[in-house]
Amino acid sequence: MGMGTFRALALSLGLCLVGIAAAVGGCGRSGNAPRTATAAPPFAWLRPLAAPHGWHSVRLSGGAVLTYPRGWRIVPGDRGTATAALRDGQGGFLGYLNLTPRQGEEKQANWASFRPRHNAEEGERAVTLQASANGLRFRGGQGACVQDAYTTVAGTRYTEIACLVGGGRAESVIVGAAPSRDWAAQSPAIEQAISALQT
Repeated sequence: MGMGTFRALALSLGLCLVGIAAAVGGCGRSGNAPRTATAAPPFAWLRPLAAPHGWHSVRLSGGAVLTYPRGWRIVPGDRGTATAALRDGQGGFLGYLNLTPRQGEEKQANWASFRPRHNAEEGERAVTLQASANGLRFRGGQGACVQDAYTTVAGTRYTEIACLVGGGRAESVIVGAAPSRDWAAQSPAIEQAISALQT
């Protein structure tokens, strides 16, 4: 191998080593398309793990357990359900969690269409489905989830995650929501509470 060829190869290798840090293409080949980042699948945050130490919990008569963060409080709701909420100084909702036994015709197979339609039937406006998935793993069962957004009759825009989760014959619906303007701040706790659901 001649000295000129050796220097050319060394220079090429040096450029490749520098290029590894950028991780945008292969060395030694031309015409490779740059790699593009792959978006995380919907609900990639879902990890069926126990809630952090110090969180509180409430159990429904059917056995499902809602766990909620410190600073959140149980609020009155329908019989046989559990609701925890975080409120501001004026009593407005910053976030809420609700656990309810399955009561209607909802099924995991049709959850992505059922939940937004149910919200619209309840009077919510401009219901927008943002993500959906089924076959998701929970503590004690599996489920289907949607993330959607809607505007209440009072004019507040909310973002919610709603999951239909089953363990054996019993199924429960867990919903976590917050005003869309506060979603970035409240969603980590909501997602952790949903991940900690025990069916």
